[in-house]
Amino acid sequence: MLKQIGLTMVAGAVLSTGLPTEDVGAQSKGKSLLDSNRIINVAHRGASGYAPEHTMPAYEMGHKKFKADYIEIDLQMTKDGHLIAMHDETVDRTTNGTGAVKEKTLAQIKKLDAGSWFNKANPTLAKKSYVGLKVPTLQEVVNKYGKHANYYIETKSPEVYPGMEKKLLDLLKRNGLSSDRVKSGQVLIQSFSAESLQKVRSIDSKVPLIQLMEAKEVSSLTSTKLKEIRKYAVGVGPSYKALTRENVKAIRQQGLLLHPYTVNEKVEMVRLLDYGVTGVFTNYADRFNAVIKESSKKISK
Repeated sequence: MLKQIGLTMVAGAVLSTGLPTEDVGAQSKGKSLLDSNRIINVAHRGASGYAPEHTMPAYEMGHKKFKADYIEIDLQMTKDGHLIAMHDETVDRTTNGTGAVKEKTLAQIKKLDAGSWFNKANPTLAKKSYVGLKVPTLQEVVNKYGKHANYYIETKSPEVYPGMEKKLLDLLKRNGLSSDRVKSGQVLIQSFSAESLQKVRSIDSKVPLIQLMEAKEVSSLTSTKLKEIRKYAVGVGPSYKALTRENVKAIRQQGLLLHPYTVNEKVEMVRLLDYGVTGVFTNYADRFNAVIKESSKKISK
């Protein structure tokens, strides 16, 4: 079991920070994406603290400028069966349109402005170039980055979109991103729905899966439940608000990776690294990079 967990637990391999004793900033990037000694920086909806979420500028900033380990993509599905990058089931919050994604064709989605809302909400970060941004399809994101990026993809509301899992895996396969064509962990698939993850697993048993969890689920976690998750997933993505030193230890002892969401404040990043998480989702990938760097300096002294 200790071998599965790696050497990030208390058995002499970590300092009080919960990080590996080696220089995290210099060495972590060289490790496998699924190595429990590697701290993962996930650009949540892209660099969504600085640019409109789930748009190409947000992905580009997170990937190229901040060099996050992963681009995170939430999936919805249009009326005519296209997978698009959007968090909500409706277009209301992040575009100038209204209504459910499932009731709109891709052509209708493409007519929407997915950037102006950000300028209104964040006047100090507003850019003229954000006006008129389009909602990207998953295919467009893959066309842009290919195998030069790592993808953390969520099947969002899969019960609303029958067949979403197969469409996703078929798209990955067509683009050379299926589990047998990429490095371990280059594509992670996450969901709050265990049923959706099991569907993915039934189609491709080797793709790494992450079980997302609401805060209330984390608070009631048992070792039995964690063992059940371990049968199909390599890790969990819980709300960071419910994490304690004790339940982090319990999760890690089951050999599970631990990537909580959505951690935006430095004090919380430091606390969670101290507890022993193996990465975080954040709207500010640059901020988490700085925290990792500071932590590695403390370890090396």
